[in-house]
Amino acid sequence: MFEPSVKQTTINWRIYSLVQAGIISRIGRGKYTLGKDRIFLPLISSSLKKTYTKLHNQFPYLHICIWNTSAINEFMLHQPGIFFTIVEVERDAVDGVFYFLKASRQNVLLNPSAEIFSRYADQQKDTLVVRSLVSEAPTQKVNAVQTTTLEKLLVDIFCDESIFSAQQGSEMSTIFREAYSRYTVHENRMMRYADRRNKKTELEKFLNNFIILQ
Repeated sequence: MFEPSVKQTTINWRIYSLVQAGIISRIGRGKYTLGKDRIFLPLISSSLKKTYTKLHNQFPYLHICIWNTSAINEFMLHQPGIFFTIVEVERDAVDGVFYFLKASRQNVLLNPSAEIFSRYADQQKDTLVVRSLVSEAPTQKVNAVQTTTLEKLLVDIFCDESIFSAQQGSEMSTIFREAYSRYTVHENRMMRYADRRNKKTELEKFLNNFIILQ
C-alpha cells in the first residue's frame, strides 16, 4: 500500500523490524535484499590452517589473511586444475614472512609479476603467493583462521589479472553473477575495498553492465 504521508521515523522502524525478523537484510547504505544474510565461508583445509597457525605463532601481532583459490570454484563454469594459496600480510612484514616460509618449502613466490607467476605457479602444486595486504581489507575469521570475505575475493579477482588470469573475461562475469545469486554481497563493503585499490569506478561500471547494482 502506498502511503505518501508516512513519517521517515515510521519507515525506519518498519525496515528495522523487517531486518530483525529476517525478512530482509542490509547489503549497503539504504540497500536491502530479501531474506537473511547468506554468508560466504571459504573452506579451511587442514594444510591452510597449519600454515596460518605457523605464521601466527611466529608473527603473533601481524594481521594475516590466507585463502586458497579453490574457494572460487563454486562460482566458475570452467574449473581450473591448479590452485594456489594466497598469504597477505602488512606491507612492512612481506619480506620477513616470505623468507620465513621459504626456509621450509620451495614453492613460495613474493609479489610475483605476471611472467614469474605464469612460469612457476602453473607448474607446481600448493604454491604459496605472499603479497601485501591492502589496509582495511574486509576479512573474516573462519575456524580460527583469518581469511577472505566474498567482497574481498570478488574485488581481488577484478583487480589482479595476472594472478587470477583463469577468472577473467566471461568467466569473471559468471563468478560475479553466481556470487550474487548464492550469497549476500555487501556492496558498500565491496566498494570501499575497491576504492582502497583504486578500482571503484571501474568496478561500478562493470557491475552496472550486468545489471547487478540497481
